Amino acid sequence: MSARSRLFAACLPLVLLVGLATPAHAETYERVLNGTFATGKSPWWSSGSTPSAVDSGRLCADVPAGTVNPWESMIGQNDVPLEAGQPYTLRFTASATRPVTVRAVVALADPPSTGTLNKPVPLTAEPKAFEFTGTSTKTTTRGQVALQAGGAKEAYRLCLDDVSLTGGVVRPGGGWDYGSPVRVNQLGYAASGDKRASVVNAATTPVAWQLRDAAGAVVATGTTTVKGDDAMSGDHVHIADFSKVKTVGTGYTLAVGSDVSEPFDIARSPYDSLRRDSLAYFYHNRSGTPIDAEHVGAAYARPAGHVGVAPNKGDTSVPCLPGTCDYSLDVSGGWYDAGDHGKYVVNGALAAWQLMDTYERSLRTLDFEGLRDGLLAIPEQANHVPDVLDEARWEVEFLLKMQVPADKPLAGMAHHKIHDLAWTGHPMLPSNDPQPRYLHAPSTAATLNLAAAGAQCARIWALWDRAFSQKCLAAAETAWQAANAHPDLYAPDEDSVGGGAYDDTDVSDEFSWAAAELYATTGKRVYLSRITTKLTPAGFSWKDTGALADLTIARLPERFPVDRVLPARKRILSVADGYLRDLRKQGYPNPSLPTDGAYAWGSTSATTNAAMVMGVAYDLSFRREYRDGVLESMDYLLGRNGLNQSFVSGYGERASHNQHHRHWSHQIDPALPSPPPGSLAGGPNSGLQDPVAQQNLPGCQPAKCYIDDIGSWSTNEVAINWNSSLAWVAAFVDAR
Repeated sequence: MSARSRLFAACLPLVLLVGLATPAHAETYERVLNGTFATGKSPWWSSGSTPSAVDSGRLCADVPAGTVNPWESMIGQNDVPLEAGQPYTLRFTASATRPVTVRAVVALADPPSTGTLNKPVPLTAEPKAFEFTGTSTKTTTRGQVALQAGGAKEAYRLCLDDVSLTGGVVRPGGGWDYGSPVRVNQLGYAASGDKRASVVNAATTPVAWQLRDAAGAVVATGTTTVKGDDAMSGDHVHIADFSKVKTVGTGYTLAVGSDVSEPFDIARSPYDSLRRDSLAYFYHNRSGTPIDAEHVGAAYARPAGHVGVAPNKGDTSVPCLPGTCDYSLDVSGGWYDAGDHGKYVVNGALAAWQLMDTYERSLRTLDFEGLRDGLLAIPEQANHVPDVLDEARWEVEFLLKMQVPADKPLAGMAHHKIHDLAWTGHPMLPSNDPQPRYLHAPSTAATLNLAAAGAQCARIWALWDRAFSQKCLAAAETAWQAANAHPDLYAPDEDSVGGGAYDDTDVSDEFSWAAAELYATTGKRVYLSRITTKLTPAGFSWKDTGALADLTIARLPERFPVDRVLPARKRILSVADGYLRDLRKQGYPNPSLPTDGAYAWGSTSATTNAAMVMGVAYDLSFRREYRDGVLESMDYLLGRNGLNQSFVSGYGERASHNQHHRHWSHQIDPALPSPPPGSLAGGPNSGLQDPVAQQNLPGCQPAKCYIDDIGSWSTNEVAINWNSSLAWVAAFVDAR
C-alpha cells in the first residue's frame, strides 16, 4: 500500500463499547468527514500518481494506466473510528469516464490492513449510488475508507460524491475515559512547596481524602474544599490540600473514597531531570548534523538531515521560491521548528531568546546549574561555555544565515522561512526527505525577530566569544535598518503548503521588542523612543512579541532609564497578579484563562508563557505566591487537569507519547522511537483543525479538546517555542 495511505494512530485511552449488538432503534453515527465535499477536498486524499480535485461538488481523480494492484491508485480518508463486532454501512455515488470495476474498502490503513468490507464496484459514465455493509473485526481510530482503482490498463477519470459510513455504538466524541477523578502532578511535588490535587466529585459538601505512601499506609488525612463547576472542563471540582506533608518519598497516592490518583513523588528537587530533558529537546531537533548515539542513545540516533546526501537536496545551497529572488543561500543548521522539516525565523528567534534569557536569569540569580558547561549531553559540552548558550547559538547561527546578502535586493532583510515544497508523509527521517526546499520571501516580522535575537546574542556572547558577539550585533543593526526601510513586507497567510505560514500583518510589536533589545545592548538613544509596547494580560507568543520589551527592561534595569523600569515592573506584577487570580478561580490550576472561552493552538505554551511572567514577577518582588503560581502551573501541565494527562513526554503515568512529529513516529512505525522525555505537546485546542481531532473530539469541553495521537497536529504537535518556554519554567522551579 502506498505511503500516503498510511493512517495516523491514536493512543489516548479511548473506551469503545465493543461486542454489543446494535439495537434496532440505535442512532446512526456518521464516521466520515466532508462526505459531500461541500468544504473542499480535505480531509480526503488520493495517491501520488492519482491527482484529484473537487469538480462541481464531486471529488474527481485522474486514474493512471499501468498500475498492477488495486491499492496503487486510491481516493480515501483516514482516521475513521471503528468498533469491533459492529456493522458499518458504506454509501456513496460514483462514476467513471469508461466502464471499469473498482473496489470499495473499509479497513485498517496500516498493516495488516484488516478489513471491514472489500467489495467490487462496477462504474459507468452515469453516476450510480452504491451501498455495502460489513462488520469490523478491530476497535481502532485508524480506519480507512477508500476506493481502490489501481490496475487500470487505460487511464480514466473517477468521480465520487455523497460518501457516508455509518455504524458503531459510541457517538463521535464520546466514550472517553480520563482515568482517576483524583488529579495530581504525576511527576511530583517539591517538599518545600504547596501540594494540591483537583478531585472530580459531584458532592456539594467537602469529602474526605487520604494520602498514602508507597506501601499503602495512610500518612495524612483531610477534607476537600469544594471549588464547584469548572467552566473550561465541565467538571465539578474539589481541591485537596496536603501541603503540610514534607516527607520526601516516592510512590505516594491520594485517595478519595475508592478513587485513587496516579502515583507521584515528593522530592527536594523534583524538576532536576525535566530541566535537562526539556533543553535536550533542541539537540534532538538539530538540522544539518548527525544526532549521535553517545549523546541521545541508540534509539534516537539518526544521520544528519538536509545536508545534500540523497535523497534529500540539502540546505547548503537553497534557492528562493520561484518569483521571489534569483540567488541561493547556505541556510544549514538550526532547529526543525515543529512536527515538520521547516525552519522559521519568527519561531526560532523567540525560542533562542527564551534560552538566552534562561542564561541571563541564571547569571543574575546565581543559579549555577543554569551556567554549567556539562549540563547537557551535546557535542559542545566541555568547551567552557554554558550548555544552554551552546544550544541557543546553534539556532542563532542559522538565523544569521537567513539574512539577505549585502549585494542583493532587500539587503539586510531576513527570509521568513525555509521548508519543503510539499508536505512529507509520516514517518520521515530528515535524511530521507526527498522534497526540494526553498527560501520564502523576506518579511519585516522575520527581520525584526533577527534584530532582537541578534542584539541579545551580542550582549551575552561579549563575555564568551567577542567575534561572534560582534557578528550578531552587526546583523542585528543591519536588520533594524532594513526593517525600517521596508516596514510592510508581510508574510502571506496562504503560504502554508509544505510548511506553516506564520503570517503576521502587524509588526509594531516586533519593532518595539527589537528596539528594546538593541537599546539594552548598545545604549543608543535612537532605539529608546521606538519601545512602544507594554505587557498586557494577553501575554506574548511568536506573533505577539511586544510584551517581551517589558521583560527585557525588567531583566536589565541598570541599562534603561528609571522612567522605563518602574512602569515595566509595575505592569509585570499587575499581569502576574491577574494570572494568579485566573489560576485560583479554576478547578485546575492554569494561569491562562481564555477570555473567549476557547483554547487556542499550543495552549500549553500559553500556560508556560504565563508562568514565565509570574517567574519574572517573583524575581522582582521575591513574593512567594508568584513562585507557588509557577509550581501550580507545572501541576497543570503534568497531570492536574481535566484530562488527567501529562502533556510532557516521559513525565507521568499518563504522559503524552504520540506527539505529531516526522521522525518520532513510533505510533506508525515501531522501528522508530516515541518522543524523548521532556517534549511538550501543544495541548487542548478548541479549533479541532485536524481530522483526527474532528473525528474523536466533536463537542469537547475546551479544556478537553486534546488527543494523544500523531495525526492530531492541531492538539498534539510539538514546537521549539513551546519547549523553550517549558525549559525556562523548568529551570525556574529547579533553581536552588
